[in-house]
Amino acid sequence: MDVLSAIFAETLGTVNDVLPIAAIIFGFQFFVLRQKPANLSEILWGFVWVLAGLSLFLLGLEWCLFPLGRLMAEQLTDPVFVQSTLNAGETAADINWTHYYWVYIFAFLIGFSTTIAEPSLIAVAIKANEVSGGAIGIWGLRISVALGVAVGISLGCYRIVVGDPIHWYIMGGYIIVVLQTSVAPKIIIPLAYDSGGVTTSTVTVPLVAALGLGLSETVPGRNPLIDGFGLIAFASLFPILSVMAYAQLSEFRAKPGSGRADSEINE
Repeated sequence: MDVLSAIFAETLGTVNDVLPIAAIIFGFQFFVLRQKPANLSEILWGFVWVLAGLSLFLLGLEWCLFPLGRLMAEQLTDPVFVQSTLNAGETAADINWTHYYWVYIFAFLIGFSTTIAEPSLIAVAIKANEVSGGAIGIWGLRISVALGVAVGISLGCYRIVVGDPIHWYIMGGYIIVVLQTSVAPKIIIPLAYDSGGVTTSTVTVPLVAALGLGLSETVPGRNPLIDGFGLIAFASLFPILSVMAYAQLSEFRAKPGSGRADSEINE
């Protein structure tokens, strides 16, 4: 009964959240455009499935992904586990950022895997491939974004461990973005700027946020409110860099003599 009541409560909350969206869409359709959709029954059934899917997804986040991300962070930063990485002759007083290497490896892998599975990124990659006539490869874009997220989250975890101010990292990253924008192929710049936003969505954000909070709660001297948040900013920034770098590399490989068209940005 507890499960059913939780599903009912979550569904009711989702209905309240989705109703304004439905009201705006149908309001414009009927009162501004004054047209009735030909497939109205399919649209209504689609809304029903959206409500069911969102409700179950939100329950999954609450029951699985958030606790799992926090648990992994707690286990990887457990003092007993960290001390097991010490070399012979080292003591607990010798622990520094290098002894948290399993955290960085986990952050890299979880960032890469969640981004590859991100539905919004898959949708954007497919549309970019269609609009560009195949010049932008679906897997090439997805992998370049995933690498950017993986590097960004790893660097964000390093920042939490060492306790550096976040603004220096973000400011430095955007300075590089501005410089890279001046030399990157124009065809990829708008897509690169969008890639950071689309990848921080339903799959990536819950695990990344839980990882940051769990890490800041278990690393000595860290404040969850100050240090726990901010990993999402790294996950949004670094895909911009990696996508433009991917385009620059593709452009370099496509120069005359390489056997590729100059404008090709493919896999």
